[in-house]
Amino acid sequence: MQLILFNRRDGKTHTLHLNRGALLAGASAALMLVVAGAFSLGMTLGERSGVRTANGDPSQFARAVASQQQELAQLKLQVQARIDALSARMGQVNAHVLRIDALGKRLTEMANIDSREFDFDSQPAIGGPESDGVGAQLPDLSRMIGVMEERVTMRGVQLSALENVILQRELREQIVPEGRPVRRGFISSQFGERQDPFTGHQAFHKGVDFAGTMGAEVVAVASGVVTYAGERSGYGNVVEVSHGNGLVTRYAHNQSNLATIGATVTRGDPLALMGSTGRSTGPHVHFEVLKDGRQVNPRSFIGD
Repeated sequence: MQLILFNRRDGKTHTLHLNRGALLAGASAALMLVVAGAFSLGMTLGERSGVRTANGDPSQFARAVASQQQELAQLKLQVQARIDALSARMGQVNAHVLRIDALGKRLTEMANIDSREFDFDSQPAIGGPESDGVGAQLPDLSRMIGVMEERVTMRGVQLSALENVILQRELREQIVPEGRPVRRGFISSQFGERQDPFTGHQAFHKGVDFAGTMGAEVVAVASGVVTYAGERSGYGNVVEVSHGNGLVTRYAHNQSNLATIGATVTRGDPLALMGSTGRSTGPHVHFEVLKDGRQVNPRSFIGD
């Protein structure tokens, strides 16, 4: 077999003579190169196919699914814990609202307010046109509960302050002298100018006399503290009660004193037994009201 080769540089041609054996050897070598390349490509593809087969192992899928199920279970526990916490907070808020309702009822009764104006047994009347809205999400619920807690706490503080104001008002009313120092009896001598029962001369009477029965109870006309209980010239057995703000009430001519110095009394408590000790013509109680140490007319406190 002849092969003719052409050389561009010198423009000459060369003839190569190949016999049958050389031709077969060349063909065999070329075939071997092709087979080797195919084998190498097959190995590479086989390795890649093996990797894909390994990644698609059913046991790995099972492990992945189990891991996801565990994550879902943990997430469910976290959500349930959040819901339980919100439920607990709602329970606390509800209990606080119940306490506020009870306080509101008590304040309504204390202040003598019409219960129809402040009805704590029913929800307040509300309304308005319907509007589009979006359902509350879990974080929104937490924020809403926080706002509600703040409002309830503020309302509790306000109601407590109102209660203190009412209690102080009631206390002031209790310590202001009001009413009669006897349960039964009549006024036998008024406050002011009168004829002295012993001398017959004009004299100024600094209290109001209540005539009654010997041994009848003499009672406090207001709450206060007993600052004097003993005998005093002209007054006989006398009890004095201080009510604060410079107000003092005096109960004189007692048969005997029941109250002791330092005792705390309230309106209507017995202080002494009616008598006729001291400068007196018969069983009665001489009642005085002093403001900053000076006698004032008790009629404004006694009433009609």
